[in-house]
Amino acid sequence: MIFPEGTCTNRSCLITFKPGAFIPGVPVQPVVLRYLNDMDTISWTWRGPGAFKILWLTLCQLNNRLEIEYLPTYTPSEEEKSDPALFATNVRRLMAKALDTPITDYSFEDCQLAMVEGPLRLPGNTCLLEFARLARRLGLKAGLSDEVLQEQGSRARKLWGDKLGLADFAQCINLPVTNMLQDMFDMFDEYGTGQVDMREYVIALSMVYRPFKGLDTIKLGFRMFEAEEDGGVTEEDLSTLLRSTLGLTDLETSRMFTVLDSAHKGRITFEEFEQFVERCPDFVDRYLLSSGSSQPSCPVITPPPVSSNGFCTDFSPHDQQHSHTNNYTPTDNKKVN
Repeated sequence: MIFPEGTCTNRSCLITFKPGAFIPGVPVQPVVLRYLNDMDTISWTWRGPGAFKILWLTLCQLNNRLEIEYLPTYTPSEEEKSDPALFATNVRRLMAKALDTPITDYSFEDCQLAMVEGPLRLPGNTCLLEFARLARRLGLKAGLSDEVLQEQGSRARKLWGDKLGLADFAQCINLPVTNMLQDMFDMFDEYGTGQVDMREYVIALSMVYRPFKGLDTIKLGFRMFEAEEDGGVTEEDLSTLLRSTLGLTDLETSRMFTVLDSAHKGRITFEEFEQFVERCPDFVDRYLLSSGSSQPSCPVITPPPVSSNGFCTDFSPHDQQHSHTNNYTPTDNKKVN
């Protein structure tokens, strides 16, 4: 078992292992690598030198020392054979102990959320990274597809905004009540009432499943919130929809809604919202996150430059229960002691 993370980090910690190699449920041979040079010219990270610079720096070394350790063969238990995620987690813990390296429950897929560009680029303080981590560990993304999301959206719409308690929420997504599910439930229980809106969960799940299709998630949200008579949503519903899409608890939508609802109908449609986004691609910064007055024009803004390796910017995992990290992220290009 070698490189089960499925991506490159700076070796400051072990991120979540990809489950594919553990699905067969057969014994695995863990292998750990240690690069012993004082200067780390091997790690190719998201935020650091590009591949050609890494190669050049490595060739400039007088020698490059590598230590390979074969750990004892790990034979899965019956429980691990039926649960590839548990199998992968336990092997990761064994390899982390051998490397004397901490672990974090984030994965490569979480970086995709940080890679999103365009009008629905997620802000740095989004809670969707934490939601994605919980969804992955609960197995909610397994077997997920656009069709399944549409089906879940239809079920959520039929509730007409009726909120669910923890037991009903668990039954709705076919999971037992656990501490981890409670943690996810609490993310949507903003006011601590013990009740959540199923529509907010579906929107968040859609966003982490297809982060590069933000408008598809918005469209799904409109279908769940829209009124039957005109297919429109109110300002309150739009605020809930956008908060769930961006993973934020505090958004000011009144200025944007005033611009959208020029006919003073009290509702807007998805088509009106879509046209607005085309005219004003920076609407999140301009109308939702800033406190200044509305500006008359919406020029197209230049997206921030990509990192020097040409892929994506950094995302910073925070300490989680049952896992820990150093004070720097696994995507920074820093030397590991």
